[in-house]
Amino acid sequence: VTFDSTEYCGECEECRAGFVNLCPKRKVLGVSPGEYRRHGCFAEKIALPTRILYRIPDDLPYEEAAFAEPVSIALHAVNLAEGIDIGEAFAPHCDGCEGGCDNEGESEALGGTAVGVGAGLIGLLVIQALKARGWDRVIAVDLDEKRLELAKTLGADEAFNARQENLAQHIRELCGGDGADATFEVVGAGAPLDLAIRCARKGGQVILVGNLQPNTPFPLQEVVTRQLTIRGSCSCAGEYPEAIRRIQDGSINVKPLMSAVAKLEDGAGWFKRLYDNKEGLLKVVLTP
Repeated sequence: VTFDSTEYCGECEECRAGFVNLCPKRKVLGVSPGEYRRHGCFAEKIALPTRILYRIPDDLPYEEAAFAEPVSIALHAVNLAEGIDIGEAFAPHCDGCEGGCDNEGESEALGGTAVGVGAGLIGLLVIQALKARGWDRVIAVDLDEKRLELAKTLGADEAFNARQENLAQHIRELCGGDGADATFEVVGAGAPLDLAIRCARKGGQVILVGNLQPNTPFPLQEVVTRQLTIRGSCSCAGEYPEAIRRIQDGSINVKPLMSAVAKLEDGAGWFKRLYDNKEGLLKVVLTP
């Protein structure tokens, strides 16, 4: 099995409505702010409530199943852009279904154009999630040319370096002159946020996924005068079943995002390499 990294109470108003990611008593296993942190991800054994466990298909390698959490985060962001607040794990079952069906939580895509600002691990998964859901055109933006090439390999229709002059205007023109139907900021810094807002069409949506910086400048008049909808996307809320299914069927391809598979005993060195951020590493999987 794998588990949702958010351990929620299951009893509060938020949990009963399916918003387990907003549970006031939530704890998060792994990387998380101190108030939410729960230790145990590298323990030999850990006790978890069965409600956050999900079965890994027999034919899905553990190394790929390790992407269930970041894929679910990407799917949650796309869900919000499509007007879906909670994923299929907490969505009402279809009539006549016993235990759910393959169509739960997956509405028809809104279509149109989306822009992903930031092509790190989550950004590249957002791009794939958009294409898997049937969005017509997905544009990737990043500072790293190698990641932009990878974004195109994984389904982005166009990819642009964030340093390009007048990029927001150029993207607006590509999207018919006014901008994209939805933009996704997947960095969490001032310049990417500004670009994501300026690339959205009047009445469009800006989904905020990145949270690198606690505070950033905000182009208020762009938001007000273009009547944009700004939505924060926190973790996931019921997207694990779809995440596992899409990894298994390949509609979201995680293999190119696996920078290395290393032994647990070498983990400290890999953590330092990830922290130093000099090699463009995306995801390192540690095995016992």
